[in-house]
Amino acid sequence: MPALRLAFLWHQHQPCYKNPISGYYEMPWTRLHAVKDYYDLAAILDDFPAIKFNINLVPSLMLQLEDYASGGARDKVIEATLADASSLSASDAVFILENFFMANYGTMVERHPRYAELLQARGRSTSPADIKRAASGFKKQDWRDLQVWFNLAWTDPYWRRKDAFIDGLFKKGKNFTEEEKSTLIRKHLEICGAVIPKHRDLQTAGRAEISTTPFYHPILPLLCDTDTARMSIPSAQLPANRFRRPEDARAQILKAADFYESRFGIRPRGFWPSEGSVSEEVALMFADCGVRWLATDEEVLFRSLAASMSPTDSRAAIYEPWRMDSPSGGHIDMFFRDHALSDAIGFVYSGWSPAAAATDFMKRLDGIKKNRRGGNPPLVNVILDGENCWEYYPNDGEDFLRELLGRISDDKDIETVTYSDYLESHPASSRLNRLHAGSWINANFAIWIGHSEDNASWDRLYEAREFIAAYIRKNPGNESSEAVKEAMEHLYAAEGSDWNWWYGDDHGSQQDTLFDLLYRSHLKKIYEVLGSATPGNLEIAIKTGRRTGPPILEPADFLSVKIDGAATNYYEWLSAGFYQTGLAGGSMHQVENIIKAVHYGFDLNNLYIRIDTNLLKEPAKLDQCEFCVKFLNPEGLSVKISFDSRKALKRYAVERPSMAAIMLEGADAEMLAAASKVVEMAVPFEFCGTSRGEKLDFAVILLQNGNELERWPYQRIFSIKHPSEDDFSNVWSV
Repeated sequence: MPALRLAFLWHQHQPCYKNPISGYYEMPWTRLHAVKDYYDLAAILDDFPAIKFNINLVPSLMLQLEDYASGGARDKVIEATLADASSLSASDAVFILENFFMANYGTMVERHPRYAELLQARGRSTSPADIKRAASGFKKQDWRDLQVWFNLAWTDPYWRRKDAFIDGLFKKGKNFTEEEKSTLIRKHLEICGAVIPKHRDLQTAGRAEISTTPFYHPILPLLCDTDTARMSIPSAQLPANRFRRPEDARAQILKAADFYESRFGIRPRGFWPSEGSVSEEVALMFADCGVRWLATDEEVLFRSLAASMSPTDSRAAIYEPWRMDSPSGGHIDMFFRDHALSDAIGFVYSGWSPAAAATDFMKRLDGIKKNRRGGNPPLVNVILDGENCWEYYPNDGEDFLRELLGRISDDKDIETVTYSDYLESHPASSRLNRLHAGSWINANFAIWIGHSEDNASWDRLYEAREFIAAYIRKNPGNESSEAVKEAMEHLYAAEGSDWNWWYGDDHGSQQDTLFDLLYRSHLKKIYEVLGSATPGNLEIAIKTGRRTGPPILEPADFLSVKIDGAATNYYEWLSAGFYQTGLAGGSMHQVENIIKAVHYGFDLNNLYIRIDTNLLKEPAKLDQCEFCVKFLNPEGLSVKISFDSRKALKRYAVERPSMAAIMLEGADAEMLAAASKVVEMAVPFEFCGTSRGEKLDFAVILLQNGNELERWPYQRIFSIKHPSEDDFSNVWSV
């Protein structure tokens, strides 16, 4: 019998990008993730017959995929791609330069010489003046190559092996034709149409279990009652109006189950609740709707057991299913994700070699096996986003996945399982008497409620829901009319979690204003289809201004720093630039960052960096790690420091291209780096080989045993100029 069972659950989801007023898809991500992630992640099972997956497909995602496959999706990016490069309008040119580099520069742009050349021609700035300048230098073939490369870079390596035309485009590299553009887009739409059938075939063959999510990805506990947010955060600031619509929550579940059955021929047995969001009311609602299992995060279980005072070994508790009984006689089984192991794939391993990452993963599984005491073999739940993490990996994560799945296949002590199959042979024996209300992120709902923007969003939703209810009361017998059905569909779409993901200061993107527009457009349509004027407050953006992201503050003056690791006094770092990692979120969310903040600044002779980190409270881990300042300019320059478990400096090393490396120890090194309450370091400009006025671009990286754990700033760089006494007002730009 296997000593450990392993369940992968890949969650596939995109917001509803179709503007209900214009009919256009405002963003292209459903199509692009289909060709980069959805099909190939499922298809990799064809090469690993011993492996099984659980894959979660959200109904609103599947609906969009079908819209693309049928040719019904009007996508602004597709239209800009197909626009003839010889006669682009000025607006098309601006749109292309602003949007056709929206890809990970390191793994998706710079690895392709022609695409990298085009990025260099455009430049990194997207200010209107810089875009206009860049457009004037682009020739017809430049435009056409860029139109192809944006779509081609989002095409997974899997399709190079399976499609000769796509492989031919990669090999050709440049000088593409209008016909090749059209054929590439046609191929993309065909792939969109193949995603659902591929998953259906895998489920029929017993290779995967396909689960789903409430239709438009809502946070069900908050739909049932927004006051639920106070269970985990009693002091939470809530919307002015209390939203309580459990009937909407039930409708989102049943709509999803009906849609799923129409595509897969059976009712779904399991659900990943949107963002792993659960409560007792919601769990029992799922049970009453005929759902067999749910999954959420380990922290929800720990808090549930603490609330019920259940004696348990908390870490071991996540490695088995738990059952919650319904007063109606039914029950629901629940699985809890190992968030350290899941986050390792989602956030850590992308910077490691495939072999090192797979070795670390298997080592962690081995530790779980050895720590199990009695009972059934542990069931380890690795649950994560199945789309957004791969762009940070070389080769879209394929090398890592193949290495990992190969090792798992060869290990006779590990069996991968689907959840329903597992429950058939191992029914849940542990009972949950209480269920904490929370999500997979910090076991609360703070991402979606509590910020003034989130609360304004809930108030607009409340007003629209009350308007529908009032309309039905005034027009008895019309609750089944087509107008009411359409209004409710827009309401359900507005109940999705994605809008509030981008409201507030938790996450930010270049497209925050588009998400705001889409949300308000659904609410506007409710009033329109029911024959009423749109409320004025829906004409006003909820997003109060696009957050450009950290750093929150830039350097304001020269620093005078004593390198002692103590943040000696209040004024020492007061004028420094400041970057708070917790505010750096994008489409993914890491539960906890090791580095909490980075401060940076300079005097005439040195660049200074301060790192605030929890690592200083964990001496054993500190001894395994290095802090690295990696420079993009001067290219190849890096400075690494490391400390032992007593926080004593072990080494200060400088690697420089075309110059001798520098290795400092003892007193010389201690003048340049120290750790106590914080990590402080100085990088003399003479080590950098720069002169006054020259630019220095850098990132701060945390390494463990040579492998990258974290890199800050998120998708950006710190940038300063080698300073002089006369030009401080011009020495930074981030």
